[in-house]
Amino acid sequence: MDPPTEVIARVEDDQDEYEDEYYEDDYYDDEDDHEDDGGAVDRPALPPESAARKSVRAVGELLITAGLVILLFVVYEVYVTDLISAGKQDDATVALDEQWNADTVEVDPERQVKYDLLDGQAFAKMYIPVFGPDYKFSIVEGTTDKDLEIGPGHYKGTALPGDPGNFSVAGHRVGKGAPFNDLDLLNSCDAIVVETQAQWFVYRMLPKSDEVAGWAERQSIPRCEKVSPLGAPYDKTVGQEIVLPSQGEVISPVPYFTGEVPVAQQAALMTLTTCHPQFSDKQRLIVHAVLTMSYPKAPGFVPEEMKES
Repeated sequence: MDPPTEVIARVEDDQDEYEDEYYEDDYYDDEDDHEDDGGAVDRPALPPESAARKSVRAVGELLITAGLVILLFVVYEVYVTDLISAGKQDDATVALDEQWNADTVEVDPERQVKYDLLDGQAFAKMYIPVFGPDYKFSIVEGTTDKDLEIGPGHYKGTALPGDPGNFSVAGHRVGKGAPFNDLDLLNSCDAIVVETQAQWFVYRMLPKSDEVAGWAERQSIPRCEKVSPLGAPYDKTVGQEIVLPSQGEVISPVPYFTGEVPVAQQAALMTLTTCHPQFSDKQRLIVHAVLTMSYPKAPGFVPEEMKES
């Protein structure tokens, strides 16, 4: 037979009874000390709330409410609109791919390419290899709010990809897909690749204003080999600048130049514009790039520039 389980018994003695009596007597003694003749306990009355205190509390509540409203607005602008624009960008890209695949007529790259430029519809694709292999956007026609919700928008009336003049594109920097969020991180000679139905065009960012003087040393770098300050009449055209929204001359065929330059003498530029600084539209961040290479499209062919990082 197993031995009985040993349990440590609770020690009981007169101490518990003594403590109960002590605390009970002490409780009643304290209660008697605080009661007045009527048996009620005296409690100090709270002072009336002043008008200043009420005003401070009301202002505080308004500030908290305003802060929550602003927070919700930021979340909507930065995240919700990104999701909405991503869906619209996908639809535009699918429609463009279907258009390109449906056209089985062989395109002669030596002939001028015809574009179907319809508001809000994509006609080309843009890649910036240094931003990673996932950076790609379809460029749509137009720069209205509705157009830019879909993706980067081509300024109507400016040059088309690969042509002399100034192929100019606008894009959001925060929210709505934010295609140009990191535009300020581009450096001189970085590639901007544009794909059309028939060709690939490689533009490279021009030297910044503080790099022009010593640019000869940079041209030994392979990616800068075909990039150089353009000279007159492009003296004021540099790789990156900050301007006012009213300075529309940045997307002119020859930026900042007021005279006439024959089309045959115009450089083939690409200009990207976006708001500056982030979360503000007080200024514009401008990037100017020059065409350095073009390739006819062929099955399975991808330009080497697409692999740059």
